[in-house]
Amino acid sequence: MTTLLSVAAGGAIGASARYLLGVGMARLLGFNFPWGTLTANILGCFLMGVLIELMALRWTVHQDLRAFLALGVLGGFTTFSSFSADFANLLARNDYVNAGLYLAASVCLAIAAFFAGMALVRAL
Repeated sequence: MTTLLSVAAGGAIGASARYLLGVGMARLLGFNFPWGTLTANILGCFLMGVLIELMALRWTVHQDLRAFLALGVLGGFTTFSSFSADFANLLARNDYVNAGLYLAASVCLAIAAFFAGMALVRAL
C-alpha cells in the first residue's frame, strides 16, 4: 500500500509540473505546436535515463522511493497519451509537415535524451 501511495504522490507532482511546463511553453512559443508535451517527453526521458543509471550504479534506494521518482513523478510528467492526441490534432488540421516533425522529434529526441542521461551519469 505504501508503494501505491508513493506512486500517487509522485504522479500528482509530475502531472502538475507537466501542466505548468505546457502553460509556460505555450506562452513562450505559441499554441500552434505542442511544445509543452514535446519538451516534457524529452526532458522526462533524459531524467529517467539519469535516474535509472544513478539507481543502478550509485544509489541504493528503497522500493517506495524508486516508485515515487520513476513511476510517479516521471510517469506523471511524461505522457504518451498527450503526444498521441497532439499528433492527431496536427493531422486533423492537415498540418502534415509539423505532424511528421513532431513524430520524429518526439521519438528520436526522447530516446536520445534517455541515453544522454545515462551517459551523463556514467561520465561523472
